[in-house]
Amino acid sequence: MPGVQEVKVEDTGKYGIVRPEHVAPGLYRVQDLVEKPRPEEAPSTLAVLGRYIIEPEVFEFLERQEPGAGGEIQLTDALRSLAKERPMYAYVFEGRRYDVGDRLGFLQATVEFALKREDLREPFREYLEGLVRRLPAIMEEGA
Repeated sequence: MPGVQEVKVEDTGKYGIVRPEHVAPGLYRVQDLVEKPRPEEAPSTLAVLGRYIIEPEVFEFLERQEPGAGGEIQLTDALRSLAKERPMYAYVFEGRRYDVGDRLGFLQATVEFALKREDLREPFREYLEGLVRRLPAIMEEGA
């Protein structure tokens, strides 16, 4: 069962996308999965988030899986094969999610994680405040 979340149409090419059949609020039966489709080919805007409850049989599919998007063996492709043999469901993830495969998402997750840690919060906050004060000079150096 993959966790899914709505994404912008233009972002569908970054994720595995589910072709859903609505079952109940926040729950969908997976009719199909497409890895990183072009926006015009995306079956929905429900993106697989890298959160799964996986049945052990998926590993058999992974062993037989041919490389897919990006020339890589994709878990999405193995899940797609498994979904053709048995029912698979997707659940809408609620809460804050960081796309750590994206540079900005990785930085956001790192900063917010550091600010939540008691041992890092104050020294990191002080660092960020100093950084903001020096921002014009830092930006000028990079130009």
